[in-house]
Amino acid sequence: MELTIGCTTRPFKGRPFAESCKHIAAAGYTDVGFVPVRAENKPEENAQTRKIAEDAGLNPSMALSGPKMNLGLDAAVDEFKRHIDSAVAIGVKWLVELGIGDEKYYEDYYELLRRCSAYAEKAGISISLKPHGGVSTTTRMLMDIYKKVSHPAFGISYDPGNIIYYTKGELRPETDIDKIAPMVTSLIIKDCIIKDDKPDVEIKPGTGLVDFDRVIGGLIAGGFRGPAYVECAGGNELDEINDNVRSTLSFVKDIISKKGK
Repeated sequence: MELTIGCTTRPFKGRPFAESCKHIAAAGYTDVGFVPVRAENKPEENAQTRKIAEDAGLNPSMALSGPKMNLGLDAAVDEFKRHIDSAVAIGVKWLVELGIGDEKYYEDYYELLRRCSAYAEKAGISISLKPHGGVSTTTRMLMDIYKKVSHPAFGISYDPGNIIYYTKGELRPETDIDKIAPMVTSLIIKDCIIKDDKPDVEIKPGTGLVDFDRVIGGLIAGGFRGPAYVECAGGNELDEINDNVRSTLSFVKDIISKKGK
């Protein structure tokens, strides 16, 4: 089985987008995530971002989003739609939503996701919500939101490392993987350890608490067909980071190959 495996710019610790793209392409990836997108981007800015990725031989296919619910529902929806417009202009296909933390906006947030999923569908893009604390801390919360939004352009971006991180290890990403699998439309490759009661995701996938065989195998068995993006890879010096990013691609491909048979 083959599916899109991309790498985000996060492992490269704030280096310029162009430099990160060169390292990601050299490691063997086809796609780059965490593409810089803003609602207020000018057309020439979007064109330049797309050109940088494509010149490196990468598809700028995934970006992050985070609505500004303090603007009020209608204004937040309008701002989010402009964010989608910029993402589409760059070539993004998957918009990964980070959720919100203020409970007073939760109901408005669900409505925003419903409206913007309909807009995204017409634009040829999908939205997926990752576990990121607040409204999307646990697997069960993600499943509940999926049902509330109930739109074909909306799904879950499963981030197993964040399940551990935001619950400090109290919950496991493997729990309920079979139930959430049909809802998952993107996967974040991220591991996590707990050291001195503090969670840490800045490690190489496969060296922490996440059972990637179980997570990826359960998703594939439930119909998941990608994409997957490496978010964290560990390492401090550039050579180490590049080695980790490269070997993580092989790590993920091996699991997919084994579980996809």
